[in-house]
Amino acid sequence: MAKRKTLKQDACPVARGLDVVGDLWSLLIVRDAFDGVRRFSAFQKNLGVARNILSDRLHKLVGHGILAVSPASDGTAYGEYVLTAKGQALFPLLVSLRQWSEQFLYRAGEPHSTLVRQDTGQPVPKLRLVDDTGRALAPADTVVRKLPSGEAA
Repeated sequence: MAKRKTLKQDACPVARGLDVVGDLWSLLIVRDAFDGVRRFSAFQKNLGVARNILSDRLHKLVGHGILAVSPASDGTAYGEYVLTAKGQALFPLLVSLRQWSEQFLYRAGEPHSTLVRQDTGQPVPKLRLVDDTGRALAPADTVVRKLPSGEAA
């Protein structure tokens, strides 16, 4: 199997981010970590992923500082995976992906899990990209300033 090209030096922030969390299993691991999953066996049970793939993705997420290994909260010899501040910062990405999926990948009335506020039980409002005045931004309101051709990041 051909080795995937690394994007860790790419000038595009989207490409660099995808290099770290852009595969299926990594984002599902992060999702489960937000849901309170902390142990290797629990990740494997929830995801149904092969042990070697799970081990590789957990190692990568720890290496990138998204997860950290901490002593087990129950005092056993097992380590637990916990989200770091860098990992916690992925929350808006997962919420955005969830809301996009709810809008475009489910039929009206089709059941699915729902993200709700813990204090009220009410659904989390739709994320909006706004400028510093609170005005909603659309794609046409933005432009990417690319580096000049040949300039390295």
